[in-house]
Amino acid sequence: MKNMVDIQVALATIEDMEFWEDRAEEATDRLNILLHLLYDQADEDINSTSLENMIQFIWENWREDSHLLDIDEDDLYDWVDQLLATWDDEQQEPL
Repeated sequence: MKNMVDIQVALATIEDMEFWEDRAEEATDRLNILLHLLYDQADEDINSTSLENMIQFIWENWREDSHLLDIDEDDLYDWVDQLLATWDDEQQEPL
């Protein structure tokens, strides 16, 4: 259930984004947009463990991705939509 996951706990802070140096605030905002998009687009009855795993996946794959700031919000929306449509906990490999 989606309401069992507190998205506020998962949001990035500027300190989390030190990789980005002088663009850390912008990177923080962009990562948080991704996390909010995921949460907002997820079905209300999504398995909370799956949602938590997707949040972790976003963190691990986007926090230091050099393209994070180059992708527009519409494309991020599409990426999250694709993630939700194809996610399978059993097929995701731990990083």
